[in-house]
Amino acid sequence: MPTPISRRTLLAAGTGAAAGLSLPGVAAHADDQAATGVRFTLNAQVLDGGEQVTSLTLDTARLGPIDPAGLTTGTFTVHAKATSPIPLAADDVIFSEYDLDRTVTAVRLDHRGDIVLDLAHAEGRIGGSTLGYIAGRGRNVVLDLAYTLTQNAPIALRNHRLITIKDFVQGHRVSDPEVDAFSAHVSGSGMKYRLYSPTGSHSSRRGKRPLIVWLHGGGEGASLPDNYYDNETTLRANRGALGFATPQAQRIFDGAYVVAPQSTSAWMQDGPRFAPLIHEIIGDVASRNRIDRDRIYVVGCSNGGYMSMKMTTVYPTLFAASVPICGVVTSFPSGGAPLIPDSELAKIGTPSWLVASRDDTTVDPQANTAHAHDLIPGSQMTLYDHVVRNGYQFAGHWSWIYVARNDPSLNGTHIWQWMAAQRRH
Repeated sequence: MPTPISRRTLLAAGTGAAAGLSLPGVAAHADDQAATGVRFTLNAQVLDGGEQVTSLTLDTARLGPIDPAGLTTGTFTVHAKATSPIPLAADDVIFSEYDLDRTVTAVRLDHRGDIVLDLAHAEGRIGGSTLGYIAGRGRNVVLDLAYTLTQNAPIALRNHRLITIKDFVQGHRVSDPEVDAFSAHVSGSGMKYRLYSPTGSHSSRRGKRPLIVWLHGGGEGASLPDNYYDNETTLRANRGALGFATPQAQRIFDGAYVVAPQSTSAWMQDGPRFAPLIHEIIGDVASRNRIDRDRIYVVGCSNGGYMSMKMTTVYPTLFAASVPICGVVTSFPSGGAPLIPDSELAKIGTPSWLVASRDDTTVDPQANTAHAHDLIPGSQMTLYDHVVRNGYQFAGHWSWIYVARNDPSLNGTHIWQWMAAQRRH
């Protein structure tokens, strides 16, 4: 489903870039040493509104013990350029391309002795996103990122020697520990997906684990006409899947696998065809891991909200619970047949908790979420007035932010705890 032009930005699979160094106005010191080249890594975090590059790590530990007292926010200048990875039509537009200086807010040494440059970032800030949204395709894509570093003052070692770095070389990937915790796979039918497996104490416990199926929104599908199918945006565009892999969620679910299939287009374009492809992935994950088949949960937003309901109509006994977020059941766009007829909604037997915001201008919450709630037997519903997180107001369509943070609650029970308590009947 096409999403609004204010669509969230996200993701980064950076391209390698080398930057020359100049030190305008910096006088050479007699003890200056020239370090031939230093690699640096882009570090990213998925905020509620999408992934941003939040810091850079310079591979400087090998230069010797660095004196942190000599590092300031002015020691380095950081320039960032982000461009589309695929060609755009002449009349198309991509949101979140940029070519600008990033503000360095702090400079520190990590536990290895490498220099870390913290960068200004915030919800809605231009210039840090790892994804761009192509309006004509209705898709988020991983931006090609090229960062250029300039050293403005020598680096002092603890032995008082000064270091001048000759070249900076950008690494070929973006480091995001939450995203990197999901392994990449392709089903037998060719559908890509990412999988989080329980770690630590959860992985060592005996017994079978729950499986949470995250179904993404319309902007995170592939764009096959462009041969673009990244298996990345499903995790980087929002915290939908990542939320269930957090320590908090893992404690609540007693260690859960989380699987995030990626559509080859948009779920709503052909839900009946995609349903068995998703089912195949669930079967593959369940057969290869210790999955409790009585605790399989499906959650989805927007296009995925539709698909989570569609899955419970096609496979009425598969899931222990369903959480459709700002999903679609009416015709989209208007004027056609409903995507999920009332007769099918009325037959859903899977425990369902629907979530949306009243100010959603992309998917009418009354005609879709409230209407589905009225028809799905025994379903629960949370309708917010607005989508606000840490004082920042997002578009009303982005109600998945609340589910990713375990915010919805009824009678004192939050949505993750409710899900975890459900068992397939």
